[in-house]
Amino acid sequence: MANTLIAGGGIGGLAAALSIAREGNRVTVLERGDRFAELGAGIQLAPNAFRALDLLGVGDRVRDRAVFIDELRFMDGTTGRRVAGLPLTGAYRERFGNPYAVVARGDLYQPLLDACRADGRIELLPGHTVTGYTQSAAKVVVDGFEADYLIGADGIRSAVRAQLVGDGRPRVSGHTIYRSVIPMDRVPAELRWNVVTLWAGPKWHFVHYPIGGGRFLNLAATRDDGAAREVAGEPVARDRVRKEFPGLSDTAAALLELGDEWRTWVLCDRDPVDTWTDGRVALLGDAAHPMLQYAAQGACTALEDAVVLGRVFPDLDTYAALRRERTAKATLTARRLGEHLYHPAGQAARDRNTMLAALSETDLHDHVAWLHAFDLAERIPSDAVR
Repeated sequence: MANTLIAGGGIGGLAAALSIAREGNRVTVLERGDRFAELGAGIQLAPNAFRALDLLGVGDRVRDRAVFIDELRFMDGTTGRRVAGLPLTGAYRERFGNPYAVVARGDLYQPLLDACRADGRIELLPGHTVTGYTQSAAKVVVDGFEADYLIGADGIRSAVRAQLVGDGRPRVSGHTIYRSVIPMDRVPAELRWNVVTLWAGPKWHFVHYPIGGGRFLNLAATRDDGAAREVAGEPVARDRVRKEFPGLSDTAAALLELGDEWRTWVLCDRDPVDTWTDGRVALLGDAAHPMLQYAAQGACTALEDAVVLGRVFPDLDTYAALRRERTAKATLTARRLGEHLYHPAGQAARDRNTMLAALSETDLHDHVAWLHAFDLAERIPSDAVR
């Protein structure tokens, strides 16, 4: 039985704690906040996330809180015309074995937190900021705590990564996102769609979907504006948000107008790296592979990381070898989607619309299969499982 420290009590950190503890180990989670809580609004969960959640023992509890979506719908944000839709019922569920859902981040986080609290092998310690580590052949030491292993799950600005990789600040994408959550009863009945809807315009896009069991509508509007400064969760005036999205079609503009108490972020990621481990230390989730939102896979891949880590633990090098290629591909795919699918203008946008409209339902499912159909059990060699 190994003793493991986890830096970071977010989704990835708690999932890793569950996965490692379920293999008979003791885990201490060090969270810099004064309590364990998940901030943020909506999050999308593809079938690969539910596969991981089931293996962690919390899949049904997340399903109880989720909204199961019928379609991913792509709209031309300036003309208001429907371009394409990826159906998520029927053949999709049969092919991928799980639903596609959206949840408030807390509705994913709370089942993980409850499961950690119920596991006597896991200790949750808030108010502990991890600033670095030292290690020997026998142990790793983190700010006065000793253990056999350390997992850095402390996010995109990870202190563990700073020491392990040393690649500086995150890459600023130049994209600014504005987020708001509003009660669904403020939304006209005819616009309460059970879909994830994306309105694409020239250097901007607008996404909305229901969360909280359908009680709220999550709004997220993004501009490719060349922003160069890191911004995280700053309040922003409602009038400014409206002015940032000129040319929105009538329906999209009406939905954007409903938003209030907006907050803004400048999106960041990092280039994929090969170095995930240092002796008794490994990275996980956003500390290992932070990605832009455009593939909707950040949390999904962190959950996958956690399951793979637990299955091969304590072989950190095998864990990293099993995860690097897939997460690098997801990171770079997310960047390409933001550039070539969400934000083109003029003829490039018209060409995109023509290409998407020509795809069949099977074609669309084929395009997402490498992500959504990922089977963790099949990808872990039997001789790697401890």
